[in-house]
Amino acid sequence: MSAIGTFASARLRAGTMNGGGAASAAPAGTGVLWNELSVADLPVARAELELASSTGTLELLGAGDGASKVMTLVRLHSAPLGVVFLDGRRGLSRRAHVGTIWSALGDAINRHLASDGLDRLVRAEDLVQPLPDGLTRCQDRRRTVLAQAPCVSVVVATRERHESLRRCLSSLLASEYPRFEVIVVDNDPATAATAEMVEHSFPGQIRYLRESRRGLGAAHNRGVAEASGTIIAFVDDDVVVDRHWLAALAEGFAVTGDVGCVTGLILPAQLDTPAQVLLERHGGFGKGFDLQIFDRRGHRPADPLFPFRSGRFGSGANMAFDASLLRRLGGFDPAIGTGTFARGGDDLTAFFRVLVAGSRLVYQPGALVWHRHHRDLASLGNQAYGYGVGFGAYLASAIAHEPAMLPALLRRVPGGVAFAARRSSASNADRYQDWPSEFVGLERRGMIFGPFAYLVSRWRARGAARPSEVAA
Repeated sequence: MSAIGTFASARLRAGTMNGGGAASAAPAGTGVLWNELSVADLPVARAELELASSTGTLELLGAGDGASKVMTLVRLHSAPLGVVFLDGRRGLSRRAHVGTIWSALGDAINRHLASDGLDRLVRAEDLVQPLPDGLTRCQDRRRTVLAQAPCVSVVVATRERHESLRRCLSSLLASEYPRFEVIVVDNDPATAATAEMVEHSFPGQIRYLRESRRGLGAAHNRGVAEASGTIIAFVDDDVVVDRHWLAALAEGFAVTGDVGCVTGLILPAQLDTPAQVLLERHGGFGKGFDLQIFDRRGHRPADPLFPFRSGRFGSGANMAFDASLLRRLGGFDPAIGTGTFARGGDDLTAFFRVLVAGSRLVYQPGALVWHRHHRDLASLGNQAYGYGVGFGAYLASAIAHEPAMLPALLRRVPGGVAFAARRSSASNADRYQDWPSEFVGLERRGMIFGPFAYLVSRWRARGAARPSEVAA
């Protein structure tokens, strides 16, 4: 990977991530100008600003003293409106940054105000004072959901990542939500360290389970079998959840009828290294700041591979399912996911099957988590290959579980593959501008290998219990 590291470092030294020119449009759907960053800006501080709060300063999330750039999540009535990169040298005063915030997010702010029936703003100076708060329409919707809050079971699969897991669990227990349980599934552990950490750090607060069969799908299935909630949510052990995460997930299930799955926004918990910025430039995990509804009827995106290109719906690091539907579908495919020969794809198959079953999938940006990306380029290259293998394995799994969809896939392949792979396509705008060509090759080789990897992994997973069988 040394050649890749040399390539990426050279591109970063050139100035901004797009080679030193003026900032261009954000990658499609993300609403974030990641190419505003240069290597001189690293590490980037992280902060939040609630526009309806009387607080006159940015709220730093972790260390940030001396940072030249501050990645700031801007909210209104707790809803995330977007991320802006502010000049850290101007301090943390809200007043010092209203011009930048207005330029980047003025339209989003006014859309939110209009949806609440509030007056529009006309200039940046209107952001100096707190925006209207109280019983707005969006806050009333949340109160209605919380008054009859469904019980949510949160499943966190893990393996020998004790400190990362500790941060994740601490954030979950700080959630502003009345009815939830947290289940840790220790997947084929090599030591007792995770069990001991959960017992000593969170006595009586976390349910601990051990699953001896290796693989994320098997671990998730164990959680599904043991969960008591009507909604089952999943996060990775390397995320920190927002305090409103559970409430926003519940709102997602109430947005429309027949919702089978809700996914959420994933933002980087760190921007310390060139590799972490490169991942976000390539698209990262985020799917933007607009709520989206997907189904096979009136909410079909303009994508020739729909519903097969499941990665556009969300990520397994932040997803939730209607418990009864997930169990009817047999849970997750134990032959795929991290820890198996197929390396990934368990989340994608689940998203696909929810849509094929006739249910809706909602992307809810208010359901926010912060993810710790890989810090080095070697790990990022391995991740690119793993994603390729996982996607190829997912397609094989999808057809194995829904064979009636094979003709539809074959009809979509010629145009759809060209659409997804073409660097000039709308779906890939700016994604490959700084992405090392070796990573592109790794991902494509992984996709070709993926179906074979699935066959091997499925043979190894024969006899694995599914949630309905365990529950029985």
